Amino acid sequence: MPSAVRCSGLVKRYGDVVAVAGLDLDIAPGECFGLLGPNGAGKTTTIEVLEGLLEPDAGEVQVLGLRWATDGDALRQRLGIHLQESQFDERLSVRETLDLFRSFYAAGHAVDGVLALLGLEGKANTWVSRLSGGQRQRMAIGCSLVGKPDVLFLDEPTTGLDPQARRQVWEIVDRFRGRGGTVLLTTHYMDEAEVLSDRVAVIDNGRVIACGPPRELVSTLGAGHVIAFALDPAAGEPPDFAEGLEALPGVRSARREAGGWSLTASSLHTAMPSLMRLAADGGWSLSSLTTRTATLEDVFVSLTGRHLRDG
Repeated sequence: MPSAVRCSGLVKRYGDVVAVAGLDLDIAPGECFGLLGPNGAGKTTTIEVLEGLLEPDAGEVQVLGLRWATDGDALRQRLGIHLQESQFDERLSVRETLDLFRSFYAAGHAVDGVLALLGLEGKANTWVSRLSGGQRQRMAIGCSLVGKPDVLFLDEPTTGLDPQARRQVWEIVDRFRGRGGTVLLTTHYMDEAEVLSDRVAVIDNGRVIACGPPRELVSTLGAGHVIAFALDPAAGEPPDFAEGLEALPGVRSARREAGGWSLTASSLHTAMPSLMRLAADGGWSLSSLTTRTATLEDVFVSLTGRHLRDG
């Protein structure tokens, strides 16, 4: 089956800064594909090249088997685009805004149907200026859906939203996918990537450094759990502390975090007792201790030594 979105050897520079450095992607029809990376990793530049908003300095881009240089008009009729920041006429109603965007397409969805999908039927005649942040974001996604696209580009669609509003956006994306649509998503939120994405590409310094289904990427850590703890400041830190932690049964790796330590553990029921015995034998105490399941964030830290929200 032909790819829905494909790029190879993609390069984009801003003066001396290389934002995208030979990036390759291949996204299947009907797939939700996530791009993950810290600020400045090249996510937004990549998606804007794929959307036809920027011209690459090198490389090849195909969307739905078409190329921007020769098939731009046809592509614009088949894509839905949600930018990181969108500006709307504050004195138009929600219905008028959706009607305006619907007029840009030769075919598309009925506005009433989109309002129902967004859960905004009760706000149809409300001015944009009077919407909450979550309602405004749902309307913005509705503007990208009203043309009945085959591919939906979502750049940080839930940034700044409360948990309930985020989940409402997730439901909209799930419904779009349920109808056979393809989604390319950029996000900072690990739970969002894991819930929505069939596959994710981890991007750093303009390159893909890992790609695969979320659970498969997490399995590359060789450890399914994370133990985070901090020492009591009064006790001090023993010498060769990291080496001692990594030697504990059930522990795969140890790294220093702000204010404490983080251990990846293949066996929680083995690692926890061994950590407590080490503390008791060393005569030092813990000021905090938490456990959790390993996530894509841990994959990124293991690959780069940085967190996704680091610049």
